[in-house]
Amino acid sequence: MNAPLRINEALLIANRAFQPFQCVAWAPQDGNGELCLSVIDRTNTRIGRAQIPSSAYSDPAQLEHLLEQARAELSQEGYKLQSWLMPH
Repeated sequence: MNAPLRINEALLIANRAFQPFQCVAWAPQDGNGELCLSVIDRTNTRIGRAQIPSSAYSDPAQLEHLLEQARAELSQEGYKLQSWLMPH
């Protein structure tokens, strides 16, 4: 996957990266192109969050790195995530 990602593709990838938890993602309307992610557990408690600039979510390699970093932080906090690989 070398082509730049569109925001909808990045949202789908991010959602799959945090299974079995829910990933809620949105782009603030202030026009800066940033993507905000919140990871929610089964009790609707936010267990993680990240802000990804458009330059990072449009680049598959950067997006993969940021998602892996966020997954590692959740794992260190004791959350068990399903295995995940960046689609190529």
